[in-house]
Amino acid sequence: MSTFIKHLITKKLKQLSPDELLHYAHQYNFSITRKQAQEITAYLKQHPIEPFEPEYRAKMFKELARITDKDTANKAQTLFQKITKSYGLEGFFK
Repeated sequence: MSTFIKHLITKKLKQLSPDELLHYAHQYNFSITRKQAQEITAYLKQHPIEPFEPEYRAKMFKELARITDKDTANKAQTLFQKITKSYGLEGFFK
């Protein structure tokens, strides 16, 4: 995957607003509170993230489980895998 596309994806994650996250949660049948959305987006803004590396992704899902719950984090991980596969991108996410 090109550096440019990786930069765009990382930038989008860092700029995600709580309202956008709540919208996506509703769209994909996740149940999170406004406070959780604020905590998740704050985490994304304040910490280095590298969604293309398995160890960083695992750390992000672990933090998501801490903020929400393990079930929500597992659903998010499953959704991530489905979306990357549906777009033929699974090879880019080691």
